[in-house]
Amino acid sequence: MFVSVYIKIEAMKVAFCGNDNTSAYNVSAGVLKNVCFVDALNLVPHVFLLFITFPILFIGWGSQSSKVQIHHNTWLHFPGHNLRWILTFTLLFVHVCEIAEGIVSDTRMNSHHLHLFLPAMMGFVAATTAIVYYHNIETSNFPKLLLALFLYWIMAFVTKTIKLIRYCEDGVPLSQLRFCITGIMVILYGLLMAVEINVIRVRKYVFFMNPQKVKPPEDLQDLGVRFLQPFVNLLSKATYWWMNPLIISAHKKPIDLKAIGKLPIAMRALTNYVCLKEAYEEQKKKVANQPNRIPSIWLAMYRAFGRPILLSSTFRYLADLLGFAGPLCISGIVRSFQNTNQNYTTSAKDPSNPYLSSQDFFRNVYVLPVLLFLALILQRTFLQASYYVTIETGINLRGALLAMIYNKILRLSTSNLSMGEMTLGQINNLVAIETNQLMWFLFLCPNLWAMPVQIIMGVILLYYLLKESALVGAAVIVLLAPIQYFIATKLAEAQKSTLDYSTERLKKTNEILKGIKLLKLYAWEHIFCTSVEETRTKELKSLKTFALYTSLSIFMNAAIPIAAVLATFVTYEYTNDTTLQPAQAFASLSLFHILVTPLFLLSTVVRFAVKAIISVQKLNEFLLSDEIGEDNWRSAESSVTYESCKKHTGLYTKAINRKHPLRHQLNTYEQSSGRHPRPLEIDDTAIQVTNGYFSWGSGLATLSNINIKIPTGQMTMIVGQVGCGKSSLLLAILGEMQTLEGKVHWNKLPDREGNTGGYFSINETDSSCEATGSRNRYSVAYAAQKPWLLNATVEENIIFGSPFNKQRYKAVTDACSLQPDIDLLPFGDQTEIGERGINLSGGQRQRICVARALYQNTNMVFLDDPFSALDIHLSDHLMQEGILKFLQEDKRTLVLVTHKLQYLPHADWIIAMKDGYVLREGTLKDIQTKDVELYEHWKTLMNRQDQELEKDMETDQTTLERKTLRRAMYPRESKAQLEDEDEEEEEEEEDDDNMSTVMRLRTKMPWKTCWRYLTSGGFFLLFLMIFSKLLKHSVIVAIDYWLARWTSRDNETKASDSTDQKQSYHVAVFSVLCGAGIILCLITSLTVEWMGLTAAKNLHHNLLNKIILGPIRFFDTTPLGLILNRFSADTNIIDQHIPPTLESLTRSTLLCLSAIGMISYATPWFLVTLVPLGVAFYFIQKYFRVASKDLQELDDSTQLPLLCHFSETAEGLTTIRAFRHEARFKQHMLELTDTNNIAYLFLSAANRWLEVRTDYLGACIVLTAAVTSIIYEPDSGFLGLGLLYALTITNYLNWVVRNLADLEVQMGAVKKVNSFLTMESENYEGTMDPSQVPKDWPQEGEIKIENLCVRYENNLKPVLKHVKAYIKPGQKVGICGRTGSGKSSLSLAFFRMVDIFDGRIVIDGIDICKLPLHTLRSRLSIILQDPILFSGSIRFNLDPECKCTDDRLWEALEIAQLKNMVKSLPGGLDAVVTEGGENFSVGQRQLFCLARAFVRKSSILIMDEATASIDMATENILQKVVMTAFVDRTVVTIAHRVSQILDSDLVLALSDGFLVECDAASNLLLKEDGLFTTLVKTNK
Repeated sequence: MFVSVYIKIEAMKVAFCGNDNTSAYNVSAGVLKNVCFVDALNLVPHVFLLFITFPILFIGWGSQSSKVQIHHNTWLHFPGHNLRWILTFTLLFVHVCEIAEGIVSDTRMNSHHLHLFLPAMMGFVAATTAIVYYHNIETSNFPKLLLALFLYWIMAFVTKTIKLIRYCEDGVPLSQLRFCITGIMVILYGLLMAVEINVIRVRKYVFFMNPQKVKPPEDLQDLGVRFLQPFVNLLSKATYWWMNPLIISAHKKPIDLKAIGKLPIAMRALTNYVCLKEAYEEQKKKVANQPNRIPSIWLAMYRAFGRPILLSSTFRYLADLLGFAGPLCISGIVRSFQNTNQNYTTSAKDPSNPYLSSQDFFRNVYVLPVLLFLALILQRTFLQASYYVTIETGINLRGALLAMIYNKILRLSTSNLSMGEMTLGQINNLVAIETNQLMWFLFLCPNLWAMPVQIIMGVILLYYLLKESALVGAAVIVLLAPIQYFIATKLAEAQKSTLDYSTERLKKTNEILKGIKLLKLYAWEHIFCTSVEETRTKELKSLKTFALYTSLSIFMNAAIPIAAVLATFVTYEYTNDTTLQPAQAFASLSLFHILVTPLFLLSTVVRFAVKAIISVQKLNEFLLSDEIGEDNWRSAESSVTYESCKKHTGLYTKAINRKHPLRHQLNTYEQSSGRHPRPLEIDDTAIQVTNGYFSWGSGLATLSNINIKIPTGQMTMIVGQVGCGKSSLLLAILGEMQTLEGKVHWNKLPDREGNTGGYFSINETDSSCEATGSRNRYSVAYAAQKPWLLNATVEENIIFGSPFNKQRYKAVTDACSLQPDIDLLPFGDQTEIGERGINLSGGQRQRICVARALYQNTNMVFLDDPFSALDIHLSDHLMQEGILKFLQEDKRTLVLVTHKLQYLPHADWIIAMKDGYVLREGTLKDIQTKDVELYEHWKTLMNRQDQELEKDMETDQTTLERKTLRRAMYPRESKAQLEDEDEEEEEEEEDDDNMSTVMRLRTKMPWKTCWRYLTSGGFFLLFLMIFSKLLKHSVIVAIDYWLARWTSRDNETKASDSTDQKQSYHVAVFSVLCGAGIILCLITSLTVEWMGLTAAKNLHHNLLNKIILGPIRFFDTTPLGLILNRFSADTNIIDQHIPPTLESLTRSTLLCLSAIGMISYATPWFLVTLVPLGVAFYFIQKYFRVASKDLQELDDSTQLPLLCHFSETAEGLTTIRAFRHEARFKQHMLELTDTNNIAYLFLSAANRWLEVRTDYLGACIVLTAAVTSIIYEPDSGFLGLGLLYALTITNYLNWVVRNLADLEVQMGAVKKVNSFLTMESENYEGTMDPSQVPKDWPQEGEIKIENLCVRYENNLKPVLKHVKAYIKPGQKVGICGRTGSGKSSLSLAFFRMVDIFDGRIVIDGIDICKLPLHTLRSRLSIILQDPILFSGSIRFNLDPECKCTDDRLWEALEIAQLKNMVKSLPGGLDAVVTEGGENFSVGQRQLFCLARAFVRKSSILIMDEATASIDMATENILQKVVMTAFVDRTVVTIAHRVSQILDSDLVLALSDGFLVECDAASNLLLKEDGLFTTLVKTNK
């Protein structure tokens, strides 16, 4: 009974219209007069929508999505897409306000009135459903179902209008919140209805006979486009929801270029280039008539990219203005909390007034936290949107600038590059530095105009809160800002000087690594190591300055707000009668934090603005520099724009528009060249130059009075002395020189259909290649004097974009004798060569360039001195097979520049040059009859060349080149796993190859490496850093805690007598804490930088010593680039990048932890809500870190090919233009730019993905902190403190993750360095003490080899087995054997460079294994095959230890027959030797090495194939010196040619590591079937 009554009472309490008013259900005055009924009527549209849409959503799309995944190419935005989303979100926000107003109003009633808030709740659900429903219809492109939404908007609009009219009739004033909300909703529903009508109007899906069919954007039809930001809906755009699959998939497999796909068309470099180019051309036209003015790149950039910058700035303004909601809401919440009890009790129940005013609504203690939450969400969304738009625009600008620069490079005047007006370095700087400066300036651009607004608004609000005392704090901030700018400029200077020292250190390290074998053999490694350490000390000194200014910058950023707060609050306390309120204190604290950021950024923005201005000046200079003339034969080419690249497949390479037939193309070229071909007198002339005067841009004619003809289908040779203008003539014909006077006529050749060069058949090539069948008269193949290779495979270098034809390719490689070289390469002709690939010799590079010219199916072939780097065998073979057979059979026109006069009889036409003019022209017979003197001069030169050739016949240069290549390849093959640099270091604990383990290790933070890094800085500094950091953050928390106590206590003791005393006490403690905080800020920033510096110093020192003392085998098996990378990129990261990242990570982490601690202290309930937020944060950072690392690596790896492509284009400009391959190279550049841009774009989108999520988490923390605080009811001071800290978390959460991800990537450098530190060093200690070794040992030079067994490493097979020999003092010993027999291993065994695991070598009675390594190596001398000199002086190269007198050095130079040459140099012994001794010839370098060996005065000299790479003359000198100067010393010669050791006292013949023969040469020759006899016979 009682239960049923109770249920009835409860039911009545929650009645729809309430049960405290009997007239609530009365409709006698009319249905619409009843407010409750009108509210019920408002439920109808929402219920209607839910009934209609739920079946469609759950049945239709549920079944569809389960069967098939709707691909993004079906996505299509209906008209008004963005407006609809904005209006719907506004509607949702208004619904939230309506719900809140209804609930607050309901609390004032005696019983619950559901009609006040239930329709609003249903409206919220319906609005959410409407947008979900719309999204699904849009993605499936099925607009007919939008009709349900159209009906919903009409019904909702009608019912809301009825409600508004009802309020107007009742006379509800505008000040009532419910009236305002209803009015706004009428407008919103009306607008949404208008949007729906617009969709019907445009798409005609209903009420029209012919509905419009619309295709999705072109990008979405291309399945390769994966960057969907421009195409997704507004919510996905704002939250980067579309990135989820990519970021989550990074956990399963690494992100690669395939995963990120292609760039959308609007973001491609070509699209943006066209925009920027048009804007720049417009600027050019404006200043065309004003010679003093130059076109403005700034205006061009604004015209092309102004709109997105304005959009970004708008977002930024909105974000900054919403940022002030935080301090205002803190103030409001704390104030309302202070007065909550009085307010709440007085206005608790007032059933007579069902309407709530705006003031009453905002006074409610729960309303402001919700508003703050929404403001934070909006602010962060706008801020991230602003960042994204600027970054996207910056990337687009960079792409456009790169395309503009590249286009200009292709049109650059050759004289600009050759005369040094425009160096390759400048071009590389434009590409790598200036474009990036402009991109970064654009990133920071919105700050320029957003910062003043932020500062002004901040100061106004501070003044509103604290009156005049706020101006004191603002003044402190403004006055300290210039100091920050000063620090920023000093930072830039310090960085520049650090870079200079770093470059010098790398140069020295590179020299050490290149000459490491010599350094070890001469025991000089410590001298050179000291030299590097000295440079490193200078670099560290510069780094200390850099670290000091960095820590000062960090200190200023942390200390300025503390100083400003101290000044403000102390001033306020002593100048105002009222005490400081918590609401004022914490709101102003929050404002100070906001104010510091723009002022801190100001210095950075100003610095970047200055750099951007300089970059634009450089860019303008470059874009306005001279171009190749338009009046030459190739002007048609310069008119080919990037437009032709759009459909360019890269298969066919001629820069011709494919859309028109060949005839049309030819006509186009004819017209654009600005002249009509005249019929020439001789039909068989391909090119004719009449009265030609050509210059390299100086105005002075380099070539004068040139009147020549090049006969068609014949070989023309151009001969003359060095520097007479032969190469210039070729380039003048190609249009590379400036024409001062005269004409170059290219005669039109008759079409020769069917003549496809014997190797191409028409059906093998596509229709686009038919042009080559008749060979356009302009087609030229050109091999420059200086060989130029692409960073590509050997095959790609030879075919150079032409279709691949196996038969032709083989014929060309055979003609150029390339097959044996290709066979030596690790991947054959698929091996990468060029700048980043394998280093080839000059001859090999030259032959590849000639092969490229031969392979092209062109009419003309220009070869500029192709024999210069080739030996006689190859020259002859190339002449016979390549030129006389391959080209002449093909009836191609050949122009050959050469010094090899012996080939003159093969020439059909000869042009003899002298001093820039043509001396003679004609056939050899003509010249023989007309100019006997010249002919006789040629004959003399030919005879001399023939004599030199006979001498050279013995030195087979090609064999040497191949041997060098084989040696270079050997280490690569022996340790192939080192090819992949990143995979080479094994993981810390496990070495398991299965995929799941690898993925688990990818997601694991490298804590062990972090610990190694921290401890390498020293435990004391590590402890100091941790202690000072904790202390600093404790003090900062104490400052805020004290402020909370102070403001709360002051409220309690306001009327007491001891106010002044308490005031002084509070101010004193506050001042002391602030002072301590400022000092600790400085100490912590210094300790982090100091620790980082010490770690960097120790790691580099250990690395250098470890590498220098490493076994020679390590250098044989590890690529030089890999080792050098540890000293360059990795050391740079450890020096400059890790310390600031570590500082930022610890600061943001401790700030977040102290904030959570403080909120929990103020309101312990907060800890409960922290658990789900913590879990969410853990997963966000876990997924982001892995994806970020992959994208960072992709960005880095795609940058290098782009930069290399620019530099290789600039180097090979004449070749590219001669071949007319500009379009293909442009296309490749555009592809490389887009690849790099897409990687960078995805990386920045991933950063936005993270920041949006962490910002939203921060907003949730603020909301939960505020709500739990209100429930828990702490002191108002602590409530303010909790909210202030909750707001700081939003700023620092994403920095924790970003810094963690950065640190993880940067720790890779430490890991790579550590992997080298685990390497075993050579055993430098011997069993004998150095003092026990006689000072003059070895005096006699007696060598006993007893049962010697040698291997390179413990796990490798022996290379010498049981070798026994006895060498008497002073004997001349020759060691011979086939390749791989162990000759060089035996020479290395004397120096213990290899592992002697059995037997021994005894020199003058001492076993060398007992000697300390340094002692042994410093007492022997060796001359290696490759002559190595170091940069420095001649004195330093002969005697780095500075032990010898000048007389001894001059004596050594005299013996080596270098004395006169050195005396003639400026400085004599102190004359400069450039890097690698490049300022001396190879022969001179080898003689210097001989002098070096003589200086040492050792009784034993070992010559390891010392004459292999020198000419005959130098070899004779060397042999003579050895016989005379070293007559009393033991000389062991490892023979390159057996003929060298025929006079030896003793010959050791080795085979497969065994000593086969050992006797005098004369005795060994008596054995007919002996190894030595065989070697002598085969070598002669």
